[in-house]
Order: sequence, then structure tokens, then C-alpha cells
Amino acid sequence: MTRHDILLIDDNPNDVELALTALENCNAAERVTVAPGGPQAVALLRGMARLPSLVLLDLKMPHMDGLDVLDAIRADRRTHNLPVVVLTTSGEESDVQASYAHGANAYVVKPMDFSEFCETLRVIAAFWAGLNRRPSLN
Repeated sequence: MTRHDILLIDDNPNDVELALTALENCNAAERVTVAPGGPQAVALLRGMARLPSLVLLDLKMPHMDGLDVLDAIRADRRTHNLPVVVLTTSGEESDVQASYAHGANAYVVKPMDFSEFCETLRVIAAFWAGLNRRPSLN
């Protein structure tokens, strides 16, 4: 499997560490860049010479939540087609509906079991950053 660059957007350091460990254990990404919040993520994407293959986006963040980040990604011509998977602890139907309404490509509730979380991230990365065919991003 080809490995790709992933942008992980999450404000919780524990969740970031868990995701990084899982991505490393399942060998799913060539490089993972972390943005600790929405404003940082938007600024980072605007400044990247080479966009990531996939964005993993937490929904519940202060200052700029995941829905606002989705709006910013979809409003920018350069990042409009960037695959974004909402990866969150919320299983609320209203969050699922809102995420898709704002342009999410997928919505995944973080599994509590580490091995299941690792497998979930492996499958997400394999599909969205590997198998999925999309228009050129750059």
C-alpha cells in the first residue's frame, strides 16, 4: 500500500498522541502533520505547497470548531476537493447531519479500543488516501 500525507486536526493532546501512535502502528501515513485547532489548520492548509492526501478532523474544538474548518476548506478553490473525514467521539445524529451538510466526506466515531482504533485509521487512510480517486489537489 502506498503511504500518504495526512493532516490531523485535533485540540486534545491525548487524542493526538493516540492517533499518531495508531497511524504509526498501522503504517498508514508517510507523514502526519498536526494542527492543534481550527485557525491553525486553515492557516496551515493555505500555506502548504503540497496538500495532504487526507484530513482527519475533530468536530468539537474551541475557537473554530470542525464545522467552521469544513466551511473554510470547501470555500477555498485549492482545497475544495480535499477528502475530509470527521473523526470524533460524538455519535450524535445532529453532528453527523451537520458534518455532511458542511461538506464532510465521511463521519467516523472514534472506537474506544486501541486495536480497533488502529484498524479504523488504517482502513480510512487506505481508502481515502489510497484507493479513492479524486481530482488533482494542487
